[in-house]
Amino acid sequence: MPSNSERPSGPDGGHRRIANEERLKALGQAIDSRQNPGAARRPRRSGHRGRNVTIVSLAVVVVLALVVVGGGYLYAQWRFGQIPKVHVAGEQPTVSGQPINILEIGSDSRAGLTGALANQTGASTVAGQRSDVVKIMRVDPAAGTITVLSIPRDTVVTLLANQSLYGKFNRINVNYGNGPSLLAQTITANLGIPINHVVQVSFGGLINAADAIGGVYLDFPYPAKDAYSGLNIPHAGCQLVTGFQALAVARSRHFQWFQNGVWNYDGTSDFGRIDRQNAFIRALISRAKSEITNPIALNDFLSKIPQGITLDSGFSLNELVGLAWKFHSFNPANMRTYTLPTVAATVNPLGDVLFVDQPAAQQLLVNIFGSSLITPTNPPPNAQLQTPPPPVVTTTTTTVPASTTTTHRATSAASGGGTTTTTIPQTSGQYFDPVPCHP
Repeated sequence: MPSNSERPSGPDGGHRRIANEERLKALGQAIDSRQNPGAARRPRRSGHRGRNVTIVSLAVVVVLALVVVGGGYLYAQWRFGQIPKVHVAGEQPTVSGQPINILEIGSDSRAGLTGALANQTGASTVAGQRSDVVKIMRVDPAAGTITVLSIPRDTVVTLLANQSLYGKFNRINVNYGNGPSLLAQTITANLGIPINHVVQVSFGGLINAADAIGGVYLDFPYPAKDAYSGLNIPHAGCQLVTGFQALAVARSRHFQWFQNGVWNYDGTSDFGRIDRQNAFIRALISRAKSEITNPIALNDFLSKIPQGITLDSGFSLNELVGLAWKFHSFNPANMRTYTLPTVAATVNPLGDVLFVDQPAAQQLLVNIFGSSLITPTNPPPNAQLQTPPPPVVTTTTTTVPASTTTTHRATSAASGGGTTTTTIPQTSGQYFDPVPCHP
């Protein structure tokens, strides 16, 4: 079990509330209230579209490059050629030495899964692919930093296509039905984030990557379960998570933990899932760096990577190797993780959705992406379904530890002027969430 310095606690032995905890719960419950009434009481059938959850991580790509370097370049080229590639229109070219923005797309495709795992994830009842969690990983070779921005699946954006099907405004995840190009272009048009590369990971890709390194170690402070994702952790403590349970952790949006003799429900929905996914990413990087140290393990890992992972066709082996050399000693605990600030609202015909919260969202984007941001051509709507341009903000210089929740004060020069205080939390999980550990 972790020490008190690693997990926040109150004087009564209970937990200390983190910043915005009640707000996150309210947002999560508002989203679930119409889509998943009684979510904490009964699981839905495995074929329901609400199970469309997954995790995607550049960790897989960086680890691939790390092990490739030690395996011989010709062998690496052969293995790299086996990874499926997809053309992504609208990507911005990378500049040597400059930060790289990698769009990570999670697909609920069951491709690559067979037997019991396929059945457990509903392969026979769910067709096609969708994406519920979208992450943008900013890799800065010069600074040696990795920052991850998560965009909740219910965030409403201005659509660039398919408006006859979905309307002018809709959830960001509807864009993935047409493939990664439209999703990448929509993010750039709405938020001004240039996308340099794309990585897609399916259910099978996550399971294969985790199993190829022998699973990941996660410390669960309490027994945990999720009837929707299939998560079942009967005992607390640091433990090895493999196979279906590894996927279940990453998919968990209806997380429950057993404390003080009762089962408690995490009402933060997608926000809690994002935190648990980020913890899984860190655990995956840490485990891979320590376990893949011999040719046999290397070959096993590389043989499983192509099953469920797709790269954009512009992502070269040389670029991956370059990242590997730069980040070979990177500590995953130093990876900064943020979630795009949003506010919950109910609008017709979308129901309970999230709208980009300004000026907090723009302040966070400026802090992460700096001068590389471009002017959005199709800004996202607000709760009144208006599309004002993003406010003008300046970069804050406050630096904080990667494992804390922080508040940044920023001055906004939006139309109308004035000073606005914005709260930008860095997600680091709640006291009941699992965290990476070492046995």
